[in-house]
Amino acid sequence: MLCVYNVIMVKVSRWTSFIAVFCLFLISSGSAQAQSSDVEYFAETGHYIKGDFLRFYRSAPNPILVFGYPITEQFTSKDGKTVQYFQRARFEQSTGTVVLTPLGQKTYSPERQLVFNNPFACRTFSESGFSVCFAFLEFFEQNGGLARFGTPISSFEFHNDKIVQYFENARFEWHPGLVEGQRVRLTYLGRIYFDQLSEDPGFLKPAPPSAERPLPEILRLQVRAFPAKAVTTPNDQQKIYILVQDQNLQPVASATGTATIRLPSGGLKSEDFMVVDGIGKLDFAFIDQPNGKLVHVNITVQYKGLSDKTTTSFRIWY
Repeated sequence: MLCVYNVIMVKVSRWTSFIAVFCLFLISSGSAQAQSSDVEYFAETGHYIKGDFLRFYRSAPNPILVFGYPITEQFTSKDGKTVQYFQRARFEQSTGTVVLTPLGQKTYSPERQLVFNNPFACRTFSESGFSVCFAFLEFFEQNGGLARFGTPISSFEFHNDKIVQYFENARFEWHPGLVEGQRVRLTYLGRIYFDQLSEDPGFLKPAPPSAERPLPEILRLQVRAFPAKAVTTPNDQQKIYILVQDQNLQPVASATGTATIRLPSGGLKSEDFMVVDGIGKLDFAFIDQPNGKLVHVNITVQYKGLSDKTTTSFRIWY
């Protein structure tokens, strides 16, 4: 097992890793809207970064990779600190200085260890006595090292069938099923610690519109549907409700949709509908449907070049 693991880790190319990280940074950094140099809005999560926190965020060459997107605004935490949570980090401000909360230390719980050390592919840290090896070491060195992640506080460990390693400020995960150069990922410790502290869930809600962001940018549709009646008679009417939200679970003001209704008798109906304030409604009738069978409804919603699909169903009964 260890030999196989060593071979897999060593195969990660420094050059392909650099290109993958660089491309990821270019793609993701372009998603924020043009705005004030002291305020940046991220449509992916619906939150702002401002002032000193934004300057600290931008100080990393690849902030979305190492910190992730903001998941709250700046606020006073339950521990009394001025903070802002990100997917993979938490920023703290004290006496005018922004620092990282040591989320790795705060969330670490030891599990089964995978201990080994290869002097040619590992670096041992005297501060903690732990080594960082192979692709984890490569990711560590390429993305900020001690300044971003702190020292390692564990060896390789198995957590929920994943090989991971904890650092003071982060947790590295190994994903062998991903493409080469992207197999090391950082755990979303920001949300884990947010829940661990029992922070107010209201802080996770997207920020309201402001002068910097008069209209939210919609990047992705999320569509759900459900019938008014889970069970109908063979000769009946049905109403389908369609909920359309953006990437931050906010209602989409207007969109268009098409529903394909597959009746168990073999009939096929296609109906168009409009979405208003995030809700679409579809009414239809049917006759002489066989008892005990399901009616399947396939739904597609479109909005300014974006689309999403969902399905729902209900049963014909006696």
